[in-house]
Amino acid sequence: MSTPVTVQVNGRAVAVSSGGMLTTCLERLGYDLRLVAVEFNGEILHRQYWRHTRIREGDVLEVVTIVGGGLLRAGGAELEKGFPTFSTGRRSIHYEERP
Repeated sequence: MSTPVTVQVNGRAVAVSSGGMLTTCLERLGYDLRLVAVEFNGEILHRQYWRHTRIREGDVLEVVTIVGGGLLRAGGAELEKGFPTFSTGRRSIHYEERP
């Protein structure tokens, strides 16, 4: 069994298994791999490299989750329906379905 290490995920310290693969880490943190994009230590990491990327002490991840549909309200302005909405978990973006 590997020793836990601390990494930053969307600005929060999280304990994960040292040497584990990024895909396993993301799944254990509850992310749906089909619906996320990942910045790993300051670089956007293409999905094809996730299963080969090992997690180590001090790594920094920003995980962006796709949130579907609705009318996006950002700063009082309405954006057109149909554009995908993204969330890093740090900010709350509110959207609503149009009738």
